[in-house]
Amino acid sequence: MLAKVESTGLFGINGYIVDIEVDISNGLPGFEIVGLADTAVKESRERVRSAIKNSGFDFPVKRITVNMAPGDTKKEGSAYDLAIAVGILKATGQIPARPDFRPVYLGELSLDGSIRPVNGVLPMLLSVSDTVHKTVLPTANAPEACHVKGMSVYPFDHLRDLVPALCQRGPLRSWQPNGESLPDHSPVLEDYSDVKGQEGAKRALKIAAAGGHNILMIGSPGTGKTMLAKRLPSILPDLTYPEAIEVTKIYSAAALLDPSKGLIRTRPFRAPHHTVSQIALVGGGRVPKPGEISLAHHGVLFLDELPEYRREALEVLRQPLEDGYITVSRAQGTVSFPSEFMLVGSMNPCPCGYFRSSDPSHECNCTPHQISRYLDKISGPLLDRFDMHIEVDSISFEKLTGRREGESSRKMKECVDRARAIQLQRYRKEGIFSNAQLSSRQIDTYCKLTDSQKLMIKDAFRVLSLSARAYDRILRVARTIADLEGEGNIQDAHLAEAIQYRSLDRQYWG
Repeated sequence: MLAKVESTGLFGINGYIVDIEVDISNGLPGFEIVGLADTAVKESRERVRSAIKNSGFDFPVKRITVNMAPGDTKKEGSAYDLAIAVGILKATGQIPARPDFRPVYLGELSLDGSIRPVNGVLPMLLSVSDTVHKTVLPTANAPEACHVKGMSVYPFDHLRDLVPALCQRGPLRSWQPNGESLPDHSPVLEDYSDVKGQEGAKRALKIAAAGGHNILMIGSPGTGKTMLAKRLPSILPDLTYPEAIEVTKIYSAAALLDPSKGLIRTRPFRAPHHTVSQIALVGGGRVPKPGEISLAHHGVLFLDELPEYRREALEVLRQPLEDGYITVSRAQGTVSFPSEFMLVGSMNPCPCGYFRSSDPSHECNCTPHQISRYLDKISGPLLDRFDMHIEVDSISFEKLTGRREGESSRKMKECVDRARAIQLQRYRKEGIFSNAQLSSRQIDTYCKLTDSQKLMIKDAFRVLSLSARAYDRILRVARTIADLEGEGNIQDAHLAEAIQYRSLDRQYWG
């Protein structure tokens, strides 16, 4: 007897329908799975056999052939267990055919028949939601799956509960979706009010957050560069519902999502160690998986001690920083991962860390050749992709031991939110949401300069030997500063401040 059920597969962060065909015939007892199944899929034979028997159902002592179509696409993982078990029970008549109820089945089976959660549920269901509108899956995956628009979710914990429901002898209740809303945000644990001094650096980081700009911090050891960077998520705008869906989709595909939490509700902050490889940064593997730049999508990628990273690893960041996505090609196929992130870097100015230090108790002992070789680890094209470069000076003893002053994260975030609201309104017809995404054509439209401002940036272009890319980035930053001040047009002071954030081009690399 032949039975057909549907499941879904995952390639990259995109899903596709997998037709599970089960044929049971007379002959020597056997259980074969065909259709380019990997080891984890083939091992489902033992899990399915034990789960069916231990749930109180009959496992046929006949020849069982399971075909997984399309047959030319590699199938991976344990998410097909439930579909195969339901197919066998249908083929043996223990579950009747129901033309009115044709869901996709997802779930891993334990030997006792329990249905365990699987990875990649959200991206798989999002990809097939145009053609499939029902799914049966583990209860633990229901909070994630219910955010697929138009999808009826039927969660179960055990095979012995599912079979009576499919036979219409038990309840078949759908999970009630939460709708397009995000849970309350977690309290801010790291606040900029904890940072003493460094008002200039906090001002620069507020500008970067308001416009989505990449920023590089240079300073001696112990000046608070890492402390400042780790608090950046506390002032970033809240994730919108569509953004939360995108981020959760990536984390689900990468097996980094806690299914019980449903959506990821805070912007990602990724800080890979400097030993990270190129593939770990951009994604890849035999079957491509998202890398750090995709896990930082709509969030922050923080590279601490930037010159310590391998140069070839840093160079792979150049294209995704411009395009907002990365395309990975492997023998199994080609997949694109989104990668719109803020790049935040920190570094010392020299190997010992005290070149140009304002701390008189430390002297730099590095030779000019050592400093040059250290700084040469960061290529000019990569440096050019940082919108802002700031120096983080040492903190005096008086400031360190004095009372905490300056803006808190809450107040800084209020300013950032106001600036982002202005940008969302301004670019509502452009398909972008921040100044950092402005194209050259859009810069001409939204970053108009007066004649005196053109002379100002002309002088900066000559003195700092700026590139065309750096010119565009200065105007984007100036536009963000104007938004923070609530100004409709870029003023001279806004442009001058944006230019001084490129001063390190001359001081270190010029």
